[in-house]
Amino acid sequence: MVDDETPAKPAASRRSKSAPRKGVTPTEPKDSSAAPSTSGDAPASKAKGKAEPEVRIPKRATLPPARARHLRLRKVIDGRRPIFGRQAANRYWRIGRDLSWRRPRGLQSKQRRHYGYRAKIVRVGYRSPADVRGLTPSGYRPIIIHHVDELKAIDPKLEAAIISRRVGTRRRLGLEDAARKLGIRVLNPIATPGEE
Repeated sequence: MVDDETPAKPAASRRSKSAPRKGVTPTEPKDSSAAPSTSGDAPASKAKGKAEPEVRIPKRATLPPARARHLRLRKVIDGRRPIFGRQAANRYWRIGRDLSWRRPRGLQSKQRRHYGYRAKIVRVGYRSPADVRGLTPSGYRPIIIHHVDELKAIDPKLEAAIISRRVGTRRRLGLEDAARKLGIRVLNPIATPGEE
């Protein structure tokens, strides 16, 4: 009986707490909408005025059709590219653990002689198209910035900002706000635009 009563009280209290919220929530917007309609037109225009300077930031760069096609092709090439394992990486833990690459130079090296059971060697044929090399998956060319003056040199349609790791949090938030006003995408933000 005690177990039945204890869950029942929180359930009733939850209902009593949620019931006023449901009743209050529809009335508050009506009151607030009624007040601005009579005398609150100025605050609504101020809110619109604050939203106007911020430019809509596109998610993808504006690329010419040929470069956009090469960007899609790069994704296909990346999927087909093999993992380039260093020689004897399976034998020694210190070799290849950081995915570094060194060309095999041994005279009897089976990997250098392209034996099929050895790992593939880095060659120019695995390369991605030259005009999209270094671009982000969204098509932007990343530019590292340290202060606000560097933001003015960025083309928002083709380039995106990466805030340097040496910039502190306070200055970083200022840079993100300035970039948002200029319509520049920041690739490593710490502030979410919707939380303001």
